Amino acid sequence: MIDFQKKTLSNGLTVIAHEDPSTPMAAVNVLYQVGSRNEDYDRTGFAHLFEHLMFGGSVHIPDYDRPVQLAGGENNAFTNNDYTNYYLALPRENIETALWLESDRMLSLAFNQRSLDVQRKVVVEEFAQRYLNQPYGDIWLLLRPLAYERHPYRWATIGRDIEHIRRATMDEVRAFFARYYKPNNAILSIAGDIPAERVFELAERWFGPIPAGEPVRDEIPQEPEQTAPRRLEVRRPVPASVIYIAFHMGPRLSREAVVCDVISDILSNGTSSRLYQRLVKEAPLFSNVNAYISGDVDPGLFLVTGHVMEGISLEEAEAALWGELERLKTEPVGDYELEKVKNKFEANNVFGEINVLNKAMNLAYFEMLGDAVMINGEVAEHNSVTSDEIRSVARHIFRQENSSTLLYVADATAAV
Repeated sequence: MIDFQKKTLSNGLTVIAHEDPSTPMAAVNVLYQVGSRNEDYDRTGFAHLFEHLMFGGSVHIPDYDRPVQLAGGENNAFTNNDYTNYYLALPRENIETALWLESDRMLSLAFNQRSLDVQRKVVVEEFAQRYLNQPYGDIWLLLRPLAYERHPYRWATIGRDIEHIRRATMDEVRAFFARYYKPNNAILSIAGDIPAERVFELAERWFGPIPAGEPVRDEIPQEPEQTAPRRLEVRRPVPASVIYIAFHMGPRLSREAVVCDVISDILSNGTSSRLYQRLVKEAPLFSNVNAYISGDVDPGLFLVTGHVMEGISLEEAEAALWGELERLKTEPVGDYELEKVKNKFEANNVFGEINVLNKAMNLAYFEMLGDAVMINGEVAEHNSVTSDEIRSVARHIFRQENSSTLLYVADATAAV
């Protein structure tokens, strides 16, 4: 159980305080409710670009990283489909250094052409290195638009076309910041040995004067139901062929998403899981195999993937994956197997709560989903999943007409 208190400042900033007397460290997390799902089809990659721009200096602080280092802290950030997250961990005595830094860049970035040029170049190089010049790097660039036709999840966080970032203007960057990087579109969570009253006092001092922005009311195009299977085959000079099968599933807060999470653990969480035992160990069709959910806020994807062993046909390997999915539809999961998966989830959850930074990040995340109190219900919800629910959801999800299959074929002669 994670105890916390919550307050909303007059400018709309949500502040969450978790007091943890067991650590000398404090964690400060700022979540902005903007991700690639908030971008326009012809202007993508801006949320990820801002993850970089936010470290380029703010109105009163030219260098973000140096004060963090002098305060004995560490910091980083990440962007995904649904939100952008910035976090610091530092000795609790230096908590105001973190709040000074985060409030100043929420107030305003130090917009200048040099910073924009530098960060555009960094993002373009990242696109080339991670997605174009790395084995298997373009898989999600191919799979997303295969699985999605309308929803913004159809492009990767880094963007649909890197030219969108190359052509980004200062006016566009300023407008993006003004729209999304405002206190009423952010969640501040602080965890550490600091009383909640003190947290709220400091939040008011450092963030209270920042003016609110206009409410964000983006209309996100919703994905229509898939009614026919989709397939794409590409050839690449990679060590082994890979199969990706994506199935549409319910949104993050749906019961279906909880059941799908349990199913993914039954299939591939550890060496005792079904896919590993049957398709890697017993019948060596794959060198590795995996099943997982995307975890998106809006309806996401259930992924089944595998690296095919040399000498095994793609047809045989794909049929084996479908065979395991069909078993989930027809054969009830045994009590022992289901209990093992639930116990592992609970253990991982408890272990994760030891880290003060994890708690700050997760509190902000669940608040974004609707209410931070949901953080304390995850284990119970997973534990309530039944064998009958698993069969019902498997029948609904694992259908050919709900599948998008990418065959990524190893071919030494293929062009890079």
